[in-house]
Amino acid sequence: MADQHVDVTLDHSFDGIQEYDNRLPNWWLFTLYGAVVFSVGYWLFYHTFGVGFTQDESYNHEVEVAAQEQLQREMGKEVTAESLLLMTKVTAQTDAGAKIFQQKCVQCHGPQAAGDIGPNLTDDFWIHGPEPLQIYNTVMNGVQDKGMQAWKDQLGPVRVRQVVSFVLTRKGLNVAGKAPQGKSIAEWDKENAALKAAEPKPADAGTPAPKSGG
Repeated sequence: MADQHVDVTLDHSFDGIQEYDNRLPNWWLFTLYGAVVFSVGYWLFYHTFGVGFTQDESYNHEVEVAAQEQLQREMGKEVTAESLLLMTKVTAQTDAGAKIFQQKCVQCHGPQAAGDIGPNLTDDFWIHGPEPLQIYNTVMNGVQDKGMQAWKDQLGPVRVRQVVSFVLTRKGLNVAGKAPQGKSIAEWDKENAALKAAEPKPADAGTPAPKSGG
């Protein structure tokens, strides 16, 4: 005859209720031990050895892959603000831009882009405009009267895009360096908005041209 289970209670009680001191069921213990083993393996796999991507890393990786694919389609087209901002999401492009910056630009802007002979590129003040295309045009064509040389012939359009993408990643970091020069981003935003509003609107293709009287 099998032994019958006997409940064991602890000596203390609370509000007339006594606590059992029985062994936990095996299924519950297996669940607990399995969770402990899994958590240790998870920590080693993702955080200690970095073999796999965490959820955030997976998302960032997917964003970068998508940006790279879209960038491949944009590279043969006209440069736009959107394509320059897209490059900032691709590590290979910003790394290439950082390398070019260290080779060509640190003499004037310093290794952290915080300014030296040239202005601080990390603060909220810009001499020739903070928009991606404004920065691109400054690097491409230079500013002769300010001592900024044109890099379009030496670097070419692709490498100029790369260094501009790196500069865009430094923008707004406010690294301590050279005193602010130029106009604030808020002032530039107002000026750029006014210029955009003054641009002639394309005629509506669906609206018939007015007929001359006669």
